[in-house]
Amino acid sequence: MIRVLLAEDQVMVRQGIKAMIETDKEIEVTGEADNGKEAVSLCDKQLFDVAVLDIRMPKMDGIEAAKVIRSRFPHIKILMLTTFDDNQYVMDALKLGVNGYMLKTGDTESLIRAIKSTLSGGLSLEDQVAAKVMPVLLQKQEEESIDPTLTPRERAILKCIGEGLNNKEVAERLGLSVGTVKNQTSHILDKLGLRDRTQLAIYAIRKRLV
Repeated sequence: MIRVLLAEDQVMVRQGIKAMIETDKEIEVTGEADNGKEAVSLCDKQLFDVAVLDIRMPKMDGIEAAKVIRSRFPHIKILMLTTFDDNQYVMDALKLGVNGYMLKTGDTESLIRAIKSTLSGGLSLEDQVAAKVMPVLLQKQEEESIDPTLTPRERAILKCIGEGLNNKEVAERLGLSVGTVKNQTSHILDKLGLRDRTQLAIYAIRKRLV
């Protein structure tokens, strides 16, 4: 069972999102919070696999809550869920290393798929969000070339990560074992001096591998 923490300050909206999530029998909302501060407090008391956080909340917003959760509970995957698709919100969230950014206007299937994808190591971006943020990332492309120490296999894996594939999907596409993909991803992170898959995805996009 996938344990989800849901933070949303509007009770009726939160109840609606919870109902959407729990249409999948493999997922259960085991914690609910009215604000980011309460969400962080719940992480101290309960075990969660994924935190679904609204952006604008009282006391502590979703961005700040994501920062604290990433630091103190690195095993928890973070999915931002909001009505706001402003580029800066997306960039701030991605810089923190969140695992996905979805809009509340999305459908149930997309939300459930995003939760499961983040848990398996994928990067989930709503199509509408991706369409806005990708050009921004490309505009910030660095002039230097891709790190020359990366092997052809590592470049192929990096490209797949940039496309948002999880370890299993990368393994299937490249004909590798999931264990090999995990090991190679760790090597890529070390070589590039990056922290997580989100940063790898952004790197791949900036270098136009995607």
